[in-house]
Amino acid sequence: MNDVANQTPNPAESPSQRTMRERLGDMLSRVQEAWSGRELRRTLEELKATGDPQVSDVEGGRRAARVAAWYAGASPEARRHCWQLMSEQFAPDVSALESARQAYEAAIGTPEEASAEVALRRAFVTPRTRLLQRFAVFPEGMRFLIDLRAEILPELKRDKRLAALDAELEQLFSTWLDVAFLDLQRISWDSPASLVEKLIQYEAVHDITSWADVKNRLDDDRRCYGFFHPRLPGEPLIFVEVALLRELAGAIPPLLDEHADAANLQKANTAIFYSISNTQTGLKGVSFGDSLIKRVVEELKREFPQLKTFATLSPIPGFRAWVGKQAGELVDSMADKPRRALERELGEPVSAETVLARLQTAEQVRALPEKSALRAWLLRAGARYLGRATTAGGRPQDAVARFHLGNGARVERLNWLGDPSAKGIRQSYGLMVNYLYDLGKLDKHRAQLASGEIPVSGAVESLQD
Repeated sequence: MNDVANQTPNPAESPSQRTMRERLGDMLSRVQEAWSGRELRRTLEELKATGDPQVSDVEGGRRAARVAAWYAGASPEARRHCWQLMSEQFAPDVSALESARQAYEAAIGTPEEASAEVALRRAFVTPRTRLLQRFAVFPEGMRFLIDLRAEILPELKRDKRLAALDAELEQLFSTWLDVAFLDLQRISWDSPASLVEKLIQYEAVHDITSWADVKNRLDDDRRCYGFFHPRLPGEPLIFVEVALLRELAGAIPPLLDEHADAANLQKANTAIFYSISNTQTGLKGVSFGDSLIKRVVEELKREFPQLKTFATLSPIPGFRAWVGKQAGELVDSMADKPRRALERELGEPVSAETVLARLQTAEQVRALPEKSALRAWLLRAGARYLGRATTAGGRPQDAVARFHLGNGARVERLNWLGDPSAKGIRQSYGLMVNYLYDLGKLDKHRAQLASGEIPVSGAVESLQD
């Protein structure tokens, strides 16, 4: 397999024009094409040997380790060929699936129903599933697969043949990395320096700017937790940062103020989750189960039984882009009274263009006074975005909203200039949102979401109209 790294791609060949099966069967006389086909077959043989159901998982893991060692030195082109082989040559056996499905349907209501169901379930285990599971056997295999998916993700739009491989990896990660199988550890200023450095490196919500900043986040009135998997020792998968307060937090600067007085932990009744960071690009979109927040809540309640309120202070990353596309509809749907107030403030007729022009710079947004009609228009837009905007599949349009609402939270409160930083203005005109985790209503909120209704508080609902 070492020779695959040296192969030279044919510039005249387009991956979208010819499938991998056609490449493998092609007997073109050109030397370069024949050489490439020979190396592809050798790579395929190595992959098939790794996933061979006749060998033990231990032996399959040894073979997977050899493939991973080759892959580490392979060229980008050779790696792409490897992805395509994994995706196209290890697909489900459609005839076996259909046969198992028919047998199960015929067995429903008979004593053979259970065994037919078992056979159907086994038919759904694809050769690709078995191959990828073999990579998870050897000690560095999980790391290899996560990095493999990180490489694939940017290629999905231009090479849709990789979609099956990506979907299989995502499904396996969702099973292997469920929060129930992860170890929760508190990260403090006394933790190993390597862990603190990783927190600085992976913080994805609010950049850590200095050692004083990170020390503030790890202070006694804060809690920071990392989720770890046994197969990835010392490598946190998720960081969760929490502030302990006496009320809902409405802005991020006070939470990040290095000179602020420490909170009185004996009087704290509210836990604010202000940053949740997935540290691994290859785990993008992977659900860690709906118990992630619950695990942290349980840990907090053990240490601080007086805590009653659990909420987030979250960014709204897709809001400004959405406003840019929906400004016309948002303006057209205004009632007469707020429209007249906005016209007086702008000094001209209200239109999508005039509104967006007035909100163009960060200085203009930050300067809007409390009773500004334009500020009220933005808050109304924010309430509509979080409470009504959905994808074609009916899911909340905002990625952060999907995570928290999917975990059973509700949209509790919008916060004007919650994040006045340049990043905050660029993403959401500075708006932030509190998602409330009412522990007695998580299932109710999930059921609402499943039925197509986004759970919001009365205050947010009143802002929508």
